[in-house]
Amino acid sequence: METPSAASTFANAPDVLGEEEGCRLPAPLEKEIRAIYSRSPLYGRRFPLHSESLQWSCFREIPVLTKQEILDRGHTAFFADYAAIERGLQEKKYEFEHTSGTTSGPMTVVMEDGWWNAQLRRAYLAHPQLAPYVDRPYRKAVLAPIGCSSNLCPYEDHPFPHRYFDGTVYLNLSSDPFVFAEAEWDRIMLELQALKPEVLEGEPIYLSLLARAAKKRRVNLPSLRTVILTYGKASRQHSRRIAEAFPAVQVDLYGSTEAGYIFVGDAFSDNLRAIDGNAFVELVAWRADLPEVFQINVTTRDRVAMPLLRYFTGDIVRRTPAGYRILGRERDLHFRPDGAVVSAFEIDQALPEKFSCWHWSLVQVSDQRWDFQYVADEVAPKGMEAGIAAALGEGVRVNLFRRKFIQPAASGKFALLKPLAR
Repeated sequence: METPSAASTFANAPDVLGEEEGCRLPAPLEKEIRAIYSRSPLYGRRFPLHSESLQWSCFREIPVLTKQEILDRGHTAFFADYAAIERGLQEKKYEFEHTSGTTSGPMTVVMEDGWWNAQLRRAYLAHPQLAPYVDRPYRKAVLAPIGCSSNLCPYEDHPFPHRYFDGTVYLNLSSDPFVFAEAEWDRIMLELQALKPEVLEGEPIYLSLLARAAKKRRVNLPSLRTVILTYGKASRQHSRRIAEAFPAVQVDLYGSTEAGYIFVGDAFSDNLRAIDGNAFVELVAWRADLPEVFQINVTTRDRVAMPLLRYFTGDIVRRTPAGYRILGRERDLHFRPDGAVVSAFEIDQALPEKFSCWHWSLVQVSDQRWDFQYVADEVAPKGMEAGIAAALGEGVRVNLFRRKFIQPAASGKFALLKPLAR
């Protein structure tokens, strides 16, 4: 039996897993697995481990954990004595958060006090643009869906001082930036000018519309050095509009509430790398005809409350010469008749250079028909639909619809590509 190479099985740097030892699991991975088993009774109930050294075959027999299983079992299944956790929540030893519910319903996530900030620190250290902000005071503004995974986003209408924590201001009071009143944008711009942030972090569509508001008001932020795109999938259109208003370095930071941050890299540079200190990122072959495209399973590191072992995130990645590219949620990808996978990346490439929009969404309405909805100041160039149709496959027809707004999901998140359920 051929032993898989750790470097080809995981997105992590090879030295993170250590030397190959035949069929045996690398020592750092086995140590983390046994720590997870000792911290949570959930895993022993699902798949008991023997005391001998673990082998690759044993690792692959450990059942993949899904979000649906966590929802079915409940978050209490991770703990031997949940009453102790409830006491810990009251004593601020633990805190809890809820996921957005975009995939299959909101999940309650319990985390030990300090875990989120610790994994965020490791994420920053993994990128040269973010590392200088670690362990020093700096000012940051966040614009993202309410209840986002930053764990501090507001849930109700708080005045400015009460949305300002340790140098970070959380700008929006409600989700769906398309329905923000002009007075709301005025307030946000005023707070940004007062704060003078070095870092702007947010969901890409929110930041694109923030750029529109800044352009309309002729506001700039000379203090800004870094824009972090996170919480959702970005289009190159969003990136360009943001850069026009806020010419700063853009960083792509990928993760989730339940798993923490997993990948970081330069925006639209195909060089995402795993954040080695936060998780072991397992690459699982997805389709035989796409050897460089993978599902990812995450095993968290140094997590005490609700550690995740072989957790299926639902996202698909492509390996590139420089690192990785997030293609998006599996359900949001389209397959052409020739087997090629189509993501937001391919649609971006199909859009003409002279096309400019604040946001777009491509929705499949039947087997051969798609609607390209876009929010823009001007009508799309003539013939643009033909290029989009060609990217989707032979025989496809695309209709263009210019909109004033595009509604997000109930979670406040947006999907760029919406194929029919398979």
